Amino acid sequence: MSDIQNKIDRITDILRRDDGISGAMHYTEQISWILFLKFLNDFEINKADEAILKGKEYEYVIRKDLRWENWACPKDENGKVDVKRALTGNDLIEFVNKTLFNYLQEFKNNTNDPKSIKYKIGAIFEFLDNRIASGHTLREVLDIIDSLDFQSSDELFELSHIYENLLKGMGSDGGNSGEFYTPRAIIKAMVETVDPQVGETIYDGAVGSAGFLVEAFEFMTSSKKKEKLSASDWETIQTNTFYGQEKTSLGYVMGMMNMILHGIESPNVYKGNTLTQNIRDYQEKDRHNVILANPPFGGKEKSQIQQNFPIETNATEMLFIQHFMKMLKLEGRAAIIIPEGVLFQTNNAFKKIKQDLLEGFNVHTIVSLPSGVFLPYSGVKTNILYFDRKGATSKIWYYDVTPPYKLTKNKPIAYEHLQEFVEFFKNPSKRNHTNGKTVEGCNDWTVSVEDIVDYDISAKNPHKVVEVEHLTPTKLLSKIRDNEKKINDFVNQIESLIHG
Repeated sequence: MSDIQNKIDRITDILRRDDGISGAMHYTEQISWILFLKFLNDFEINKADEAILKGKEYEYVIRKDLRWENWACPKDENGKVDVKRALTGNDLIEFVNKTLFNYLQEFKNNTNDPKSIKYKIGAIFEFLDNRIASGHTLREVLDIIDSLDFQSSDELFELSHIYENLLKGMGSDGGNSGEFYTPRAIIKAMVETVDPQVGETIYDGAVGSAGFLVEAFEFMTSSKKKEKLSASDWETIQTNTFYGQEKTSLGYVMGMMNMILHGIESPNVYKGNTLTQNIRDYQEKDRHNVILANPPFGGKEKSQIQQNFPIETNATEMLFIQHFMKMLKLEGRAAIIIPEGVLFQTNNAFKKIKQDLLEGFNVHTIVSLPSGVFLPYSGVKTNILYFDRKGATSKIWYYDVTPPYKLTKNKPIAYEHLQEFVEFFKNPSKRNHTNGKTVEGCNDWTVSVEDIVDYDISAKNPHKVVEVEHLTPTKLLSKIRDNEKKINDFVNQIESLIHG
């Protein structure tokens, strides 16, 4: 285990003992704001040094007395924490709650430039509170985080991935935290197949922890590609590439932190409910080249939300599909995760939306993901829907992801399970163009749009024969009786609880 991982583990252990912290969601949130302020301090020091080399003076974002080095861990002449100046106990909590947070929360109101770092800081702290109850606990955490060096690219890289694991771990705590995290293996495969390029805009209307935007950034700035990036390219990537919205305060904060810690200094991500916007108002200038998203599903939206869409439905996922269709530029491409029900349901709204999708867009690929992909958050069967705005659909290529074992919380999906799909996606000549022929072990097939009935586009692998167990009448009767006994036992248990 690395030294950085040890430090983060120590911090989580310390925070778990604090009276103000109740679970992984809380301690991840609290680690986040402290990490961010240390990162910001190192970032500003680096910018100041760069300015000196250019013979310029750097204008600090944070007021001098509220910079990390002056309140979190002030140092003496020997470079050690100055115990006389370093606040602790109630004094530290009072300073953080009343002075530091009030100052940072005002940033958003003090600037009109949403792209500025000052605005981003204000937007983050607008939805944050210090939950750490003990000033002594906070002092311990500050001292550990102070030892992290955000000016070291290697250390920052390692920390960014440790932070991702923290986000992933939020889900094990229960609640709705799983909505913020999509398995990295799936994100990586989706980004690689969509292939975002410098100069394109990338959009996620349900950002969560920003996994798609972070992966797209890493894809575009990998070591081989980074060497070829000009100063202008880098500026474009930093300021005019990544766009999105997130409804929940916690999701927004986590996402912003994740992007900044990975090196996206000024993402164009805002807090807001994507579905409250009337999609009829969007123009070409508002649209994006690439859409990558895992929008929420299973929700029921109110009529005032439904009115923002040409085809009204209370199904959250169907409203998001309409949104993404409207947000895609001409020649643009999208990959979004959807629940399986979207593919096979044929009620009026579902059918009409799929009709518009097939006729107005090229739905070229559908990936059937295995059950258990989103465990422990959800057991819903999901698919990846690929489409581009390059004309109508003529045929759909399907790929059925089949890991060699049943997915569980402790045995999650891995990138290797998606490698063949990625290879086939990039190299169509390698695909099995069987289209209905039975080929043992074949995971992909193609369906012509003419063969689609009632807009049912569900992934039914023609190469898989589902074996049905035919029980003898005697065994069937025995099974029914066993089930009846279990039900009766359960009813009796409930009755005993009711009647004491």
